[in-house]
Amino acid sequence: MSTNTVDNKKKVTTASLAKMKAAGEKIAMITAYDYTMATLVDQAGIDMILVGDSAANVMAGYSTTLPITLDQMIYHASCVKRGAERALVVCDMPFGSYQGNSDVALASAVRILKESGAEAVKLEGGAEIRESIEKILSAGIPVMGHLGLTPQSINKFGTYGVRAKDDAEVERLISDALMLQEIGCFAIVFEKIPAALATRVSEMLSIPTIGIGAGSGTDGQVLVLQDMLGMNKGFAPKFLRRYADVGTVIEQAVGKYISDVKAVDFPNENEQY
Repeated sequence: MSTNTVDNKKKVTTASLAKMKAAGEKIAMITAYDYTMATLVDQAGIDMILVGDSAANVMAGYSTTLPITLDQMIYHASCVKRGAERALVVCDMPFGSYQGNSDVALASAVRILKESGAEAVKLEGGAEIRESIEKILSAGIPVMGHLGLTPQSINKFGTYGVRAKDDAEVERLISDALMLQEIGCFAIVFEKIPAALATRVSEMLSIPTIGIGAGSGTDGQVLVLQDMLGMNKGFAPKFLRRYADVGTVIEQAVGKYISDVKAVDFPNENEQY
């Protein structure tokens, strides 16, 4: 029997992902921030595209995800949505758009869906943002949770190290994961937590889990596109597998273009009017 439960030409939905979890089919998720890349990964058959607040790092050059704004996230998500026909598009809610005020959270989520066309939002945190998640869900907006390493809280923790290594953090992660499922989240990202814990919690939940640095026992995986393509050479965490060296290819191509221009080899007679 085939393990592929989702038609490669059929639109992926939250219901599709639930079926994949039930059937034991792994879910492939990747980030994208612009139309061109979204078109390419969508045509490749990716299940979900995350318009991550990692755009702050990858696209804008910031050292953390904190500076990116709601308007900027909406811009990136709208670009991605125009290039994604099949994949489910999930947009990160940026720092400051949902913490501490559930009314602000709902207004932010509504703007994302109305103005970008994204089909779901992702929020970092557990019990401390329950009210915001519930209010967003009450409007019929799908929510993906995010537990473990939560980059928007970098100034609180002071490190991007592995989370949930002590008993108290383990119990809190389990409690938060069960709570997120109970209130209606359609999936949860686990970032940089021990693989055995991610496997254990994934087996406890009926909703899909997506891992990044959380081992192979989650229901799916997510990576930052530019990282896995080798375009960000300064970033090499243990969990990252580079599937191509696109950075070197780009450097070589641009270098050849420069030399051809300076040698008056480009354009040649066949490349002009």
